[in-house]
Amino acid sequence: MNIKSIIKTEQSLSTLPLRLIAGIIFAAHGAQKLFAWFGGYGIDGTGQWMESIGLSPGYLMALMAGSAEFFGGLFLIVGFLTRPASFVLAITMIVAIVSVHLNNGLFMSNNGYEFGLSLLAITLALVIQGGGKHSVDNKLYQTLNK
Repeated sequence: MNIKSIIKTEQSLSTLPLRLIAGIIFAAHGAQKLFAWFGGYGIDGTGQWMESIGLSPGYLMALMAGSAEFFGGLFLIVGFLTRPASFVLAITMIVAIVSVHLNNGLFMSNNGYEFGLSLLAITLALVIQGGGKHSVDNKLYQTLNK
């Protein structure tokens, strides 16, 4: 697989709101985990919590999840390496759904998985479609094909 196949994208505008909104959400959640911004617990607190629910080693899991969300979210916002970033974020959402939310049912009011499932759907759509017309991926692809 070469870089062209990774950054090739649909020439659609439909991915733009998906990328921007999901990117903001993911980056903010990652910032909570990594930097204790927006009311988060930072890497140490998040790591302790992850350890308490059986995700060990907690610090490493917090670092991986926080980095995937923060940097993946930033990549989505600009549409850079959209497919790989979305794939990693989809895996992160599957882990969150299965390890934290699944036993609570669907609804967010019970800490259920509906929010994680929504983000999973968005990331899977972006894996399929790519970054779209207004993305760094598209600009790079156009440049490589000149």
